[in-house]
Amino acid sequence: MSEVKLVATTRTDFGKGAARRTRRAGRIPAVLYGHGSDPLHVSLPGHETFLALKQANALFAIEIDGETTLAITKDVQREPVKNVIEHVDLLIVTKGEKVDVEIPVIVVGESYPGTIHIVELQTLELQAEATNLPRRIEVSIEGLVAGDLITAGAIALPAGATLITDPESVVLTISAPQSSAADIAADAAVADLAASQSAKSAAAAEAEV
Repeated sequence: MSEVKLVATTRTDFGKGAARRTRRAGRIPAVLYGHGSDPLHVSLPGHETFLALKQANALFAIEIDGETTLAITKDVQREPVKNVIEHVDLLIVTKGEKVDVEIPVIVVGESYPGTIHIVELQTLELQAEATNLPRRIEVSIEGLVAGDLITAGAIALPAGATLITDPESVVLTISAPQSSAADIAADAAVADLAASQSAKSAAAAEAEV
């Protein structure tokens, strides 16, 4: 996994007012913690951090006063209306260290014609190397038929990763769409209308004879 390099500056002012001033300056308040060290309050470049956080489980190389620290995202706080990043929690990691992470599940392929797939779990929890975290886990539904299901334990994991999610947990199912009562009623109405029109046509034809 390639590292996302960000140059951070330390923060000495705290509180909501200080955080707002940091964001107005085009930067994002953040905290680095882990490995028994005291939390380090920093600010990150806004645009670069926003782009980096679009990548699931990105590995950051945070440069502070000429020294580089590796870290991964643990939490991102966003303003709910504008989706603006308000604060980021970063966990310090080292090469070879393993961490627990949530990995997005991505469905690929097409199930049997006339069926649909229902995703029961959007993510899987894995333990993996902090400096080599998978961005996604692809689950193929190619050729699956109604009634088939895929459990967490049946999914091939990236090399070096260990499944934490219960192996028996259902990740997705394949089913055939069921007609609702409204659909059945609508179909019946259309059939009745067609029958009525057919009867009228037949009666008209007989009257002309």
